[in-house]
Amino acid sequence: YGNRLYSSYFMPIKTIFLDRDGVINKDINYLHKINDFIFIDGIFDICQCFRKLGYELIVVTNQSGIYRNLFTETDYQKLTYWMSNQFRDKGINILDIFHCPHGPKSNCSCRKPKSGMLIEAQIKYNIDMENSWMIGDKETDILAASQAGIKNTILLNDSYRKIESNSTARFIINSLTQSKGLIKN
Repeated sequence: YGNRLYSSYFMPIKTIFLDRDGVINKDINYLHKINDFIFIDGIFDICQCFRKLGYELIVVTNQSGIYRNLFTETDYQKLTYWMSNQFRDKGINILDIFHCPHGPKSNCSCRKPKSGMLIEAQIKYNIDMENSWMIGDKETDILAASQAGIKNTILLNDSYRKIESNSTARFIINSLTQSKGLIKN
């Protein structure tokens, strides 16, 4: 399951890649406690719509709090397990969750804006990157997607953050629910 040879027997799948902090949940610096986790309004409804359109869901998230010793890998895994169960309880399957535990100055290939997590997912699941999407709240999400061959990108502009005017995102939206009109099957 999940290796290159096995996945190549299947037709490529289309995927919506989601950043976690700022897209799935409110962005609280170095979030690692379930009690601090607040889902973004509409996240469950929009993910159900994406699944009905035939998209798989994969989360790709930078988690430098692990590198900074603000929380442990175990803390991250517990929160991730809880979050996944919240989706499952609403009938939404998240195919996989990839994270980068490294810091901003680490020389890794997985930390966004590098595309390592997306490429790893592509190899593992035989993803059709041309017909997949990335929804993020930072330009680093958009850059990672572009480097991985994803042209369909959405930058979520929340009400308190100013988006750089030079964003390379295909679409910039103010509310996650606006993505419903952009993403078709």
